[in-house]
Amino acid sequence: MSVRSLRVAAAVEAVSLVVLLANVLTVHAEPVSSLCGPLHGTAYLVAIALTWVAPGAASSGARWTALIPGVGAMVALRRLRGTVHEAVRTPG
Repeated sequence: MSVRSLRVAAAVEAVSLVVLLANVLTVHAEPVSSLCGPLHGTAYLVAIALTWVAPGAASSGARWTALIPGVGAMVALRRLRGTVHEAVRTPG
């Protein structure tokens, strides 16, 4: 699993959520909802899958935080970042 892939999925999830919320609160254009809704859902599922297979995800609790809608992937990235830094610092 690449942390870069998880970053991309987290960014797509967050941006698509912002676009969906902005659309609902302003003009509520059907084409925007039709495009961004499935995109957001797919990014959410991809982020969960990538977090689930990430090394160190179980010990850091990142797997469960990835399930939080909207911001879960970002929180999981922060938790994984801590385990990656620990692995780099630990010799052996």
